[in-house]
Amino acid sequence: MQVTPQTAPSQDTYTVRHAVIDMLRELGMTRIFGNPGSTELPLFRDYPKDFSYELGLQETVVVGMADGYAQATRKASFVNLHSAAGVGHAMANIFTAFKNRTPMVITAGQQARSLLQFDPFLHARDATELPKPYVKWSCEPARAEDVPQALARAYYIAMQEPRGPVFVSIPADDWDKPCEPITLRQVGFETRPNPQTLAAIGEALDAAKSPVFVVGASVDRGQAWDAVVALAERHQARVFVAPMSGRCSFPEDHPLFAGFLPAMRERIVDLLGGHDMIFAVGAAAFTYHVEGAGPFIPAGSALFQLIEDPSIAAWAPVGTAAVGNIRLGVQELLDRPLLAKRPAPARKPAPPVPAAPEPGERMSVAFAMHTLTTVRDRHSIIVEEAPSSRPTIQTYLPIYHSETFFTMCSGGLGHSMPAAVGIALAKPEKKVIAVIGDGSAMYAIQALWSAANLRLPITFVILKNRRYAALQDFSRVFGYREGEKVEGTELPDLDFVALAKGHGCDGVHVDDAAQLEQVLKDSIAHPHPIVVEVEVA
Repeated sequence: MQVTPQTAPSQDTYTVRHAVIDMLRELGMTRIFGNPGSTELPLFRDYPKDFSYELGLQETVVVGMADGYAQATRKASFVNLHSAAGVGHAMANIFTAFKNRTPMVITAGQQARSLLQFDPFLHARDATELPKPYVKWSCEPARAEDVPQALARAYYIAMQEPRGPVFVSIPADDWDKPCEPITLRQVGFETRPNPQTLAAIGEALDAAKSPVFVVGASVDRGQAWDAVVALAERHQARVFVAPMSGRCSFPEDHPLFAGFLPAMRERIVDLLGGHDMIFAVGAAAFTYHVEGAGPFIPAGSALFQLIEDPSIAAWAPVGTAAVGNIRLGVQELLDRPLLAKRPAPARKPAPPVPAAPEPGERMSVAFAMHTLTTVRDRHSIIVEEAPSSRPTIQTYLPIYHSETFFTMCSGGLGHSMPAAVGIALAKPEKKVIAVIGDGSAMYAIQALWSAANLRLPITFVILKNRRYAALQDFSRVFGYREGEKVEGTELPDLDFVALAKGHGCDGVHVDDAAQLEQVLKDSIAHPHPIVVEVEVA
């Protein structure tokens, strides 16, 4: 469609700035996430009243907010960063957005074209190379008048499966150059998996004696939650969650739910043993964190995969892969006639209720998460970044509904605290609860200011164990002895209540297990952002 000029020029000339603003308006991208620098200022002159600017106090926070917003809205977000330094600050969460498959149009200012030959202050040399390889496409347009078309192309690429961030570098003097409106096009972003490969998967499901599903983040991202539940029920397949999944893709109170796979080859093979057909849906097969040996799947089993990312399908060491949209693929499998019903497999036993601590002892993470489960609404959104506590969180803080759990697929810290801000912006009707480790929180603590400035009623639960516990636990893999000191992993003297108040949020400290339930109830009902610092063992 032809973009209709709506931005009233302050002069007779229709410029690049007018064309971009009109294009963003037509695409519904009227929130700009940013932290401005000098080379970005020309974009914001005569800033339209129907646009908002979501300010983050550091660029990694900006990208984390935009990531959460894009995931929660299922639409590309628009990010504006500052030249090389700003992109450098943002790289950790650009990496995470790439792993999360988050559609995001990232722009960065560049010094004026006439200055670039002089290696000017605050310019980006080889600007398009800086964010690679963690963007799908990177461009600095050859001419100023090409900027709007480059941004339109960036949008289409970001939204095409597998989705992800893209990058456009824009010289500061381009915004005021004359330009024509551009024509936006209708582009299909979903591709149908190969019918013959899907038929082979369907036949394997029909023939299996004991099928098992391994679901990944792409199920929830691709709006395939209900279809996957229906397919698992049809075949009475147990369902595991893939290692390092950033979304919940199956209800964790369902009778077929089997638990979470660790990122270890031998353990995956052990847990999948006894199943003759393994179906990885929207998941890599498989993500590993440590070296392993032996087979990739149990003896006597066959692996099949449905994934929207051809690069993931390409590196799978075994099996048959169908590449295309997860929802379309699962729906085609559901449309096949059901040949025979299977008996239901044994249900995973419920975990024991964690005990309250003895007097004078700190509460366990299990006790804290079980308490949070009892007081939160089942439809509230959990945003998590507490790697050392993740297995316990997975056990005692179950997720029941689609689009109610978010974390990072990358393992990079500093994502989830700002992502909670973006998700709360996108879902004002939902309660957002961010469960963050104390080490993780310090990677993007400035997100608290954005939450306070936007008056978002987020409850930040900080699990304070005073250490980088994940590293201490992981040290055994590299030969550390029991009790041996791991350098650089202690975190004494952090005061998150003080940090909260310093950023404009309310805060409360709790170390008494008997008080935790009421504190959590009050914080969830709080009308503004609040930090709950929980002392855990």
